[in-house]
Amino acid sequence: MPAATPPPFTLEIEDRGSSAVIRCHGKLVAGYTDLLYVPVSQLLPTHQRLILDLADLTHMDSMGLGALARIYVSAGTKGCELQLRHLGKKVRDLLIMTNLLPAFTIVGEHDIRM
Repeated sequence: MPAATPPPFTLEIEDRGSSAVIRCHGKLVAGYTDLLYVPVSQLLPTHQRLILDLADLTHMDSMGLGALARIYVSAGTKGCELQLRHLGKKVRDLLIMTNLLPAFTIVGEHDIRM
């Protein structure tokens, strides 16, 4: 039996009590957005602040952007602050082009691969 191909998107969650850092790796694209949304949405009721670290995000399509927007809305309804950290150039440009950049709190800049 051949080895399973790993998903193009993975994440690591560092729980810090009332806050958590979610490090995103790979490509946040159609078909894999629930790999981000489901675990993050489970953190919302128990955390005051979530930080999405996008330093290792190499690609994001419109579905990935939709997942970020969905998390933003869910966080707001749960009273949880959502922050984005280490935006690459392409992610930043995508957020600017869609007029979503002002909606997010940006806590760090990182201009790599994207």
